[in-house]
Amino acid sequence: MSEHAGYAGIVYWRRSLWNGARCVPVVLSLVPDELRAQDRDGQVVFRGDPRKADGRLTRLGTLVINVEGKRYALVGRGSDLSPAPTSGQHAAVSGFRPPSDVSGGAFDQIMNGGAMARMRAWHTWLGGAGARLR
Repeated sequence: MSEHAGYAGIVYWRRSLWNGARCVPVVLSLVPDELRAQDRDGQVVFRGDPRKADGRLTRLGTLVINVEGKRYALVGRGSDLSPAPTSGQHAAVSGFRPPSDVSGGAFDQIMNGGAMARMRAWHTWLGGAGARLR
């Protein structure tokens, strides 16, 4: 397994605020000069320069980012109705070094599977790559 310089992980794209079945897994990757999300079929959802992205992390742990003029709401965990990540998505993130700085509190781990900690980590990584985040 080769290790890429950057971060990658499976997060969930909230395509609808109300319909949990439309909260779908995407592979989110951040490498020098590129932020990209790919869906279950390997299709690119968005791709852009992280220095041109902006957004914020909500109190409930949703990372709302704007990439190339479009808004995306990303969360660390899908709903009960969400499809599971594919084996291809798991394979896509396996080549990246595992992040060592993702940890959450006991409440986040027990009640939310560490989802808020994952999204706080993405917020930090994107800010470090030059994204304009609040």
